[in-house]
Amino acid sequence: MSVATRIPRNPPAGEPAPADAIVVLGAALLPGGQPGPALLRRVLHGAELFRQGRGRHLLLSGGAGRFLPSEAAVMRRIALEHGVPEACIVLEERARDTLENALFSAAILRQHGWTRIVLVTERYHLPRAWLAFRAAGVHLAACSVAPDRGDAPWWKYGLRLLREATALAWYSLRLLRRRTLGPGGADP
Repeated sequence: MSVATRIPRNPPAGEPAPADAIVVLGAALLPGGQPGPALLRRVLHGAELFRQGRGRHLLLSGGAGRFLPSEAAVMRRIALEHGVPEACIVLEERARDTLENALFSAAILRQHGWTRIVLVTERYHLPRAWLAFRAAGVHLAACSVAPDRGDAPWWKYGLRLLREATALAWYSLRLLRRRTLGPGGADP
C-alpha cells in the first residue's frame, strides 16, 4: 500500500473533526517578510477550518528563513486578520524544514496534551509532511489540503513534485536509519 493511500482524508462536509489543534505548516517568505503564495494558501485554509469549528487551536509552525520575521509570526498576523482569536493561536518558530515542523510541533502538542490533530499543507507536500509527523509520534485525525488556485505554471508544479519526490525519498532514508540505530542513534 502506498503512502498516499494511507493518508487520512478530510472528514465529510458538515462533520467537524473533534480536533484539539489544526497544525498549519509554514512556507518560505518573500523579501520584506511578505507571505508567499504557498504560505498564504495554507494559513487561510487553516483559519477557515478553525472558523468552521474543525479545531479548538491553531498551531502555526515555521521558523525564520532568509527573510524575517518567522513564518509562524507572519501566519499569526494573517490568522488574526481572518478572525482567529489570539488566545487560540500557538506559535512554533524554530522549524527550518518539514521534519523540524513535525518534531517541534509534536513537543508542543504533547506539552498541551493535544492528541487529535488536523494537519494543513498543500497536496504536493502532504506525503512528506504526513511521514514526518507520524515519525514524530503524532497520530493525525485528518489532513486537509490547502486549495491550489493554479497560480503557478505547469512546469513550476512539476518542479515542486520532483523536489517533493526527492525529499520524500531522503526523509524515508533518514527515518529508516534512525529506526535501525535505535532511539539514541545519531542522524547525520
